[in-house]
Amino acid sequence: MNNAKRPEFPLLFFLLTLGFSWLFWMPLAFQAQGWLALPQPLADFLASPLNPAPWAPTLMGFLITLIGAGWRGLGAWLKDGLNPRNPGRQGWSMAIFLPLVIFLGAHLIEALIRQHPPDLSILSNPPMALIAPFVILLTGGPLQEEFGWRGYALPRLLHRYNALTASLWLGFFWWLWHLPLVFIPGRFMVNSLPLFLLLLVEITLTATLMTWVYRRTRQSILAALVFHTLMNYSIWVLLPSMQVSAGLILITCALLALAVAGLVLREETQHIHQG
Repeated sequence: MNNAKRPEFPLLFFLLTLGFSWLFWMPLAFQAQGWLALPQPLADFLASPLNPAPWAPTLMGFLITLIGAGWRGLGAWLKDGLNPRNPGRQGWSMAIFLPLVIFLGAHLIEALIRQHPPDLSILSNPPMALIAPFVILLTGGPLQEEFGWRGYALPRLLHRYNALTASLWLGFFWWLWHLPLVFIPGRFMVNSLPLFLLLLVEITLTATLMTWVYRRTRQSILAALVFHTLMNYSIWVLLPSMQVSAGLILITCALLALAVAGLVLREETQHIHQG
């Protein structure tokens, strides 16, 4: 009889992450909607890059790992997750090219459908275009989030569920975490609840694809950081406003679904041949 204890659902991580971020985002959202008047120094702090809200996933991943495994366990987690050799050549190819092809491709398809050229202002400034990925990595989401979403939560979900179910759970909480930003003008890709609901599909599909990459890169946090960076870069470089339309979301969802289906089919075919 197998008496191994089933890993617990990482509910504490999700609650702490949402609670910490929302604590610092909600006042801005309430003020933007006219429901609250903040003292000017506090409003300036919360609107500045010093607002700690975006760092919650990574902070909670570090904190819970440190409490549960100690400094040695935290060090081993970081050493393994950031080992550049883990993904291998094929894993690195997936982490780099999938986000570029899918998210840049969605922009180009939308431009063709609308018969309106994409915004090339960023690409017309090569130094900015080359430096931007490093700025995005450090300040635009990947470093603030991936040690939590893929580094801490995903492996625990994968020990409890299959890859699809784990991705659905992670995608839901990843999506829900952004909710207050919808009500703060200029802080998120969408500024209406209908578009935010539609974005649930895109974020869940993205989480599913990133789970596939995570498993093929030997649970590499570094590969997740690169994927997330290039995803955000690909959205921004042809859409500097970062305000996405329903059409762009639907096109991106279609490309993500095709990528996930293609990779799953490829995996099943390999298993058949190996069997």
